Amino acid sequence: MGRKVTLSTCSLNQWTLDFDGNLERILKSIEIAKAHGAKYRLGPELEICGYGCADHFYESDTLLHSFQVLRKLLESPITQDIICDVGMPIMHRNVRYNCRVLFLNGKILLIRPKMQLANYGINREMRWFSPWKQSRQVEEYFLPQIIQEVTGQDTVPFGDCVLSTRDTCIGTEMCAELWNPRSPHVQMGLDGVEIFTNSSASHHELRKADQRVNLVKSATIKSGGIYLYANLRGCDGDRVYYDGCAMLAINGDIVAQGAQFSLNEVEVITATLDLDDVRNYRGERCQPNMVRQHRSNRSAVRGCLVAFCFAFTIFSAH
Repeated sequence: MGRKVTLSTCSLNQWTLDFDGNLERILKSIEIAKAHGAKYRLGPELEICGYGCADHFYESDTLLHSFQVLRKLLESPITQDIICDVGMPIMHRNVRYNCRVLFLNGKILLIRPKMQLANYGINREMRWFSPWKQSRQVEEYFLPQIIQEVTGQDTVPFGDCVLSTRDTCIGTEMCAELWNPRSPHVQMGLDGVEIFTNSSASHHELRKADQRVNLVKSATIKSGGIYLYANLRGCDGDRVYYDGCAMLAINGDIVAQGAQFSLNEVEVITATLDLDDVRNYRGERCQPNMVRQHRSNRSAVRGCLVAFCFAFTIFSAH
């Protein structure tokens, strides 16, 4: 019968501190994803404020305006009935993190901070952010009042957790974590995660796009799974070029890929994939190695924490 899931990822031409313009492009990408029938939309790294804010990350206004944009996203009817995955800076216990915020129908599902920062080449993330060091651990994050007024939530899960719906499990990693020898997707796959997402701000270098493709293919060829990759496009107000090339892969095969060079400010790519293909792949090729010696203690945000997510079906049977 098959269990089909429709997923969207995108490349956006975001600009540093262009909060209104960034919001407009995010909403447009969500609108396109919904028009394609997607139930999950992934966006690039720090898409709300722009990746190249540099020392503006030190300013409280950058955090405030990011939350103001998040509030508008939560209030917008465009974001209804689709899981939205957006990037923004968040301060938790007086420590600044590079985060993904996942929300659905006006409720925040979880906040996932970046665990492995890019601090090489032209990247200086450790100047502005701290990595989340508590593997598989989750804390309560107290939402600011402007978000509480919209969601009705006081706290949400914050940390190294995954999103469990009633039909699959989704895990998040960010940019440099894909390039790291201890990539989170390896352990998440062993924990049963079937859909992996990666939000990036990866700049153009010769042959780097080919490396990204190979990394995404490698991430799913060993233990199976679906992988979504999103990236920025354009200059983001800096002296580098982000070359898009968003893609979706399953079990080591690229099934959809966006343009590397384009003048389109918003590019959304969508694919409908079968979760049974992941389970069959793992059952045939990976079964002996998927057995865990120790029980996982990874936190999964599911029905007991967010009933609206538990009731949300991400696939349609055909």
